[in-house]
Amino acid sequence: MNDYGPLRDYLKKQTLPELVLSFEEIEAIIDAPLPRAAQRASWWDSLRSPQERMPQREACLEAGYVATRQADGNSVKFRRLPRNARRPSEGIER
Repeated sequence: MNDYGPLRDYLKKQTLPELVLSFEEIEAIIDAPLPRAAQRASWWDSLRSPQERMPQREACLEAGYVATRQADGNSVKFRRLPRNARRPSEGIER
Protein backbone atom coordinates (compact mmCIF):
# COMPACT_ATOMS: atom_id res chain seq x y z
CA MET A 1 0.00 0.00 0.00
CA ASN A 2 1.25 3.48 -0.81
CA ASP A 3 2.16 6.09 1.76
CA TYR A 4 0.04 9.21 1.16
CA GLY A 5 1.81 11.26 3.84
CA PRO A 6 3.80 13.14 1.18
CA LEU A 7 0.53 14.09 -0.57
CA ARG A 8 -0.89 15.32 2.75
CA ASP A 9 2.26 17.37 3.38
CA TYR A 10 2.18 18.78 -0.17
CA LEU A 11 -1.45 19.84 0.19
CA LYS A 12 -0.84 21.41 3.62
CA LYS A 13 1.67 23.77 1.99
CA GLN A 14 -0.79 24.97 -0.65
CA THR A 15 -2.46 28.35 -0.38
CA LEU A 16 -4.96 28.03 -3.23
CA PRO A 17 -8.62 27.23 -2.49
CA GLU A 18 -8.56 24.74 -5.40
CA LEU A 19 -5.88 22.99 -7.37
CA VAL A 20 -5.75 20.20 -9.92
CA LEU A 21 -3.00 17.60 -10.03
CA SER A 22 -2.54 14.98 -12.73
CA PHE A 23 -2.07 11.36 -11.71
CA GLU A 24 1.55 11.72 -12.87
CA GLU A 25 2.07 14.69 -10.54
CA ILE A 26 0.52 12.79 -7.63
CA GLU A 27 2.72 9.78 -8.37
CA ALA A 28 5.79 12.05 -8.32
CA ILE A 29 4.68 13.51 -4.97
CA ILE A 30 4.16 10.10 -3.34
CA ASP A 31 7.09 8.56 -5.24
CA ALA A 32 5.02 5.53 -6.22
CA PRO A 33 2.50 4.52 -8.89
CA LEU A 34 -1.16 4.98 -8.05
CA PRO A 35 -3.20 1.77 -7.96
CA ARG A 36 -5.55 0.97 -10.82
CA ALA A 37 -8.45 1.80 -8.47
CA ALA A 38 -7.38 5.47 -8.56
CA GLN A 39 -9.08 5.74 -11.95
CA ARG A 40 -12.46 5.32 -10.23
CA ALA A 41 -14.05 8.54 -9.01
CA SER A 42 -15.23 6.84 -5.80
CA TRP A 43 -11.64 6.04 -4.81
CA TRP A 44 -10.90 9.77 -4.43
CA ASP A 45 -14.26 11.09 -3.23
CA SER A 46 -13.50 12.22 0.32
CA LEU A 47 -17.15 12.67 1.23
CA ARG A 48 -18.38 9.30 -0.02
CA SER A 49 -18.62 6.49 2.51
CA PRO A 50 -16.91 8.48 5.28
CA GLN A 51 -16.99 5.43 7.54
CA GLU A 52 -14.68 3.62 5.11
CA ARG A 53 -11.14 4.66 6.04
CA MET A 54 -8.91 4.93 3.00
CA PRO A 55 -5.38 6.36 3.27
CA GLN A 56 -5.57 8.62 0.20
CA ARG A 57 -8.83 10.15 1.46
CA GLU A 58 -7.47 10.56 4.99
CA ALA A 59 -4.36 12.32 3.67
CA CYS A 60 -6.49 14.85 1.78
CA LEU A 61 -8.82 15.48 4.70
CA GLU A 62 -5.94 15.85 7.16
CA ALA A 63 -4.52 18.53 4.85
CA GLY A 64 -7.90 20.29 4.79
CA TYR A 65 -8.91 19.34 1.26
CA VAL A 66 -11.55 17.19 -0.38
CA ALA A 67 -10.60 15.37 -3.56
CA THR A 68 -12.66 14.76 -6.69
CA ARG A 69 -11.42 12.86 -9.72
CA GLN A 70 -11.82 14.98 -12.84
CA ALA A 71 -13.90 13.90 -15.83
CA ASP A 72 -10.73 13.34 -17.86
CA GLY A 73 -9.99 10.36 -15.60
CA ASN A 74 -6.35 11.40 -15.28
CA SER A 75 -6.40 14.19 -12.72
CA VAL A 76 -7.83 15.13 -9.35
CA LYS A 77 -9.25 18.43 -8.11
CA PHE A 78 -8.45 19.29 -4.50
CA ARG A 79 -10.80 21.82 -2.91
CA ARG A 80 -10.01 23.39 0.46
CA LEU A 81 -12.54 22.75 3.21
CA PRO A 82 -13.80 25.68 5.27
CA ARG A 83 -11.91 25.80 8.59
CA ASN A 84 -15.02 24.87 10.59
CA ALA A 85 -15.46 21.67 8.51
CA ARG A 86 -11.94 20.36 9.06
CA ARG A 87 -10.97 17.49 11.27
CA PRO A 88 -9.97 18.25 14.85
CA SER A 89 -6.60 16.48 14.44
CA GLU A 90 -5.52 18.97 11.79
CA GLY A 91 -2.67 21.20 12.67
CA ILE A 92 -1.08 18.55 14.85
CA GLU A 93 2.34 17.69 13.50
CA ARG A 94 3.28 14.06 13.44
